[in-house]
Amino acid sequence: MSELTEGEAAPAFEMPASGGRTVSLAAYAGRPFLLYFYPKADTPGCTQEACAFQEALPALAATGLDVIGVSPDPMKAIEKFATKYALTFPLASDADKKTAEAYGTWVEKSMYGRKYMGMERSTFLIDAHGKIARIWRSIKIPGHAAAVLAAAQAL
Repeated sequence: MSELTEGEAAPAFEMPASGGRTVSLAAYAGRPFLLYFYPKADTPGCTQEACAFQEALPALAATGLDVIGVSPDPMKAIEKFATKYALTFPLASDADKKTAEAYGTWVEKSMYGRKYMGMERSTFLIDAHGKIARIWRSIKIPGHAAAVLAAAQAL
């Protein structure tokens, strides 16, 4: 697992995304963006988080910030999720979990005493120079989009 710290270079990535798009670190060179990792499309928590970012999108865009959501789901599930909730920002498929591993979000979890690997709900604010400006790990959804917006405005 990667232990990234604020101020270091963001790991490179390239993934297919909703709407026939491709997202990559290189494509966002010179622009700040938000990379958030979520466990599974169209589940209650992930839906609440995605809708909160969609609602905050105009304010985030006013700061020059783009948003990218990342899950290990296949593109078919991601496209269905994006369409169902009218999510306009790219949702990327990290099916091989390489990006999650690079960002340290593919972690061992435990439920009812059973251990398994899964996606840690985490958010990374990447500045225009490709450096990690802010990291939120194991986030709680209520108020998270507002905290991200405050950090983006401070960039």
